[in-house]
Amino acid sequence: MTLQLCVKAHYFRDASRFLTLYVGSTRAVHDQFGGACRGEILEHELLGNVSYEPTELVITARCGTPLSDLEAALAERDQMLVFEPPHLGVDATVGGTVACGLSGPRRPFAGAVRDTVLGVKLINGQGEALTFGGQVMKNVAGYDLSRVMCGALGTLGVILEASFKVLPKPSIEATRRIESTLPEAIDRMNRWAGQPLPLSAACHDGEALYLRLSGAESAVHAGERKLGGDAVADGQRYWAELREQQHPFFGGDEPLWRLAVRSGAPQPDLPGRWIVDWCGGQRWLRTDAPASRIRAEAQALGGHAQCFRGGDREADVFHPLPDALMGLHRSLKAALDPKGILNPGRLYRDL
Repeated sequence: MTLQLCVKAHYFRDASRFLTLYVGSTRAVHDQFGGACRGEILEHELLGNVSYEPTELVITARCGTPLSDLEAALAERDQMLVFEPPHLGVDATVGGTVACGLSGPRRPFAGAVRDTVLGVKLINGQGEALTFGGQVMKNVAGYDLSRVMCGALGTLGVILEASFKVLPKPSIEATRRIESTLPEAIDRMNRWAGQPLPLSAACHDGEALYLRLSGAESAVHAGERKLGGDAVADGQRYWAELREQQHPFFGGDEPLWRLAVRSGAPQPDLPGRWIVDWCGGQRWLRTDAPASRIRAEAQALGGHAQCFRGGDREADVFHPLPDALMGLHRSLKAALDPKGILNPGRLYRDL
């Protein structure tokens, strides 16, 4: 109760910019993720793992817990967060990981953040402490608000705790490099993803196709023989650099766009440099092309486009929503944050 009152009293004064403290990365990075921040920092910390049941494959941690601490606890028991969350800096936190909703190269094969989150505790825009979900998979009847928090960027509530489903680490991993054009790579990635291969990552980085195999030793070696190509000696480093945006592609001052399209969709007709990840489902683009053109191309392929970094942060950085979907957003916002004090404008300017 003391904690709740303390947060509530501070909350109505300056809670609207809590992501500056909690979003999982350095300030230089996450101040640019989403729309421009308005308001003050919520100076409050909740640290530490609440519970960890390795045999039940569930861990619960407080929002301010460093993501590296949670992953270290899992590693001691040879377990992991299967969505392979990006840290994007040394200050990544559990709450920021959920709020941003970002996943790494393993996402199309193992699931996203929302597929892993079992439950959350939060404080809404009226200072009320709420609990959604729990610590088992089938624990929700009706609308599952715990998963709605994934990617909400703190616009619906201040996350206090989150519970995750975890899985054992694979026995071994191997990475193959195959010389390939981008169209060839998209075809190969999607064709191989539909076969009984232990794929756990697939990306074309503008120069070659990279594929990661994870699992039992026999299955991985059989997959290597089928895929061909060349072995990458330090594959773990390659995927870490891609996940953390330390690959040379992510350098430079051009705006960074993230396009989500059908994995087998043809390449959009846009100028710039590309990295195609997630078997083609996530496509990173460095370009100065107009936002309207980029979004039109993405939409024509059944997807959407987000200005991930750079560009005009005062404009809408996420793809505009149809009226029906925006109506759902407004209804959720009105129910959880009726006064609109939580990260106003971080997702959309009028939310």
